[in-house]
Amino acid sequence: MTKGTPLNFLVVVADQLTALALPALLGGRDPSPVKAPVLESLARRGKVFANAYTASPLCGPSRGAFMTGLLPSHSGIFDNGCEWHSDIPTFGHRLRNAGYQTILAGKMHFVGADQLHGFEERLTTDIYPSDFTWVPNWQDKTDRPDWFHSMDSVLNAGPVLRSNQIDFDEEVAYAARRKLFDLARKREDTRPFCMVVSFTHPHDPFNIEPRWWDLYADSEISLPNVPAAVEAHPSEDRIRAACGIEAQPPSNADILRARRAYYGAISYVDHQLGQLLAVLRETGLDKTTSIVFTSDHGEMLGEHGQWYKMSFREGAGRIPLIMSTPDDDQPLRITQAVNLTDVGETLCALAGAAAAPQTDGRDLTPLLKGQEWGVDEVFGEYLGEGTFEPTVMIRREKWKFIHTPGDPDQLYDLSEDRDEERNLAQVPAYAAIAHAFRTEALQRWDFGKLTESVLLSQQRRALVKRALATGRCTSWDYQPPANAHRAYIRNHRPLEQLEAEARLLPQGIG
Repeated sequence: MTKGTPLNFLVVVADQLTALALPALLGGRDPSPVKAPVLESLARRGKVFANAYTASPLCGPSRGAFMTGLLPSHSGIFDNGCEWHSDIPTFGHRLRNAGYQTILAGKMHFVGADQLHGFEERLTTDIYPSDFTWVPNWQDKTDRPDWFHSMDSVLNAGPVLRSNQIDFDEEVAYAARRKLFDLARKREDTRPFCMVVSFTHPHDPFNIEPRWWDLYADSEISLPNVPAAVEAHPSEDRIRAACGIEAQPPSNADILRARRAYYGAISYVDHQLGQLLAVLRETGLDKTTSIVFTSDHGEMLGEHGQWYKMSFREGAGRIPLIMSTPDDDQPLRITQAVNLTDVGETLCALAGAAAAPQTDGRDLTPLLKGQEWGVDEVFGEYLGEGTFEPTVMIRREKWKFIHTPGDPDQLYDLSEDRDEERNLAQVPAYAAIAHAFRTEALQRWDFGKLTESVLLSQQRRALVKRALATGRCTSWDYQPPANAHRAYIRNHRPLEQLEAEARLLPQGIG
């Protein structure tokens, strides 16, 4: 890479990929049955963040934090049915102001009329609704809308030829590869680029093509850890109820099929990442492109009797985060806790983009250089379905503290209890530590005001949702633009010129 050449960015985002399923090399745990050779190769020449956390264990709010650098209480993106306000800058806006092309392929959970949020070009639509379809109702504790998770994803786990999720990710992968070839051609636009490629796998339902299912035919897949000694906790009982676990309890065979399909889906994402990196190598873009791989949140996979997310336990809260730059191939394992809010801040720092007027994110570049921060902590918030009051998390050094008003607190020593089997919050020997965390939480968050904000937002959106579904249905679905008139050779320019512009030669030939 020539000194002074602007970095390109390829940011690949998986959905619901827990770090705990991955090998230790990738920030997870050994032994792991997961086969992800592309990610392992990336980790061997990149920086692996071994303690990366989601800002909120739900798709929409976590992606809002990823894009804006703000926790949900600051962005207003409380749940999967919340509008993303157009006046909140994302790293896409900041990079565009710094001279970048910004491109999105895949899902991002944008809700509202603005379906770009700083992306100059969007190659696909989203897989999920872009309107107020998925609005929770904290005031009705008995309501269970039909869009809630159920255990069907576990009970019907196994190989399939096609699914909605496979159809979507195949479209995303093709569109992203094709765009990378277009960027390599540099027909007109020579600006550096930031492309975000966001897959929906390994998110449930736990179905995957036979190719990836068969990859684990001889693998030893274990049942999840469900400690009998773990005390029942109201917050986790609510999550289980929201997922319908007691109504549809899975058998051990169901659980093993779901876990096998989940691991296969990770291998599928790994394969798609490999296809993207191959295009970078073939076109020479690898010499100027930084790679980021992460996920929006994790997946419980039956651990502690829980599935999916909505929890700040390690399974749902810990995510992979790997960064690789073309001018630094020295591997580094970073153990300080970092947050999904930090990713955009780091991209903007590497690009020399202007600071945001408000951010909860931190620039990770000192850690990428082997330096240390003075503080080892992250914060998280959960304001979606499966709870009826705000849940917050403080992860500092070896401690994790979780607080929901009205519930017993949770305190875990992750250095001694990585599976979070012993809640120390009510143990007398740890009373002072729990009290200090509780005091900090009550000072950091105004729970009464935050609850009022969430309830008001839910009520407003429920009213608008009913109106938009009455009469002529109104939605904000994104329709990717297409111009067949100018595609391929379908226009009135000279044939030789068209062919020359589209011809992209292998590296070393020209």
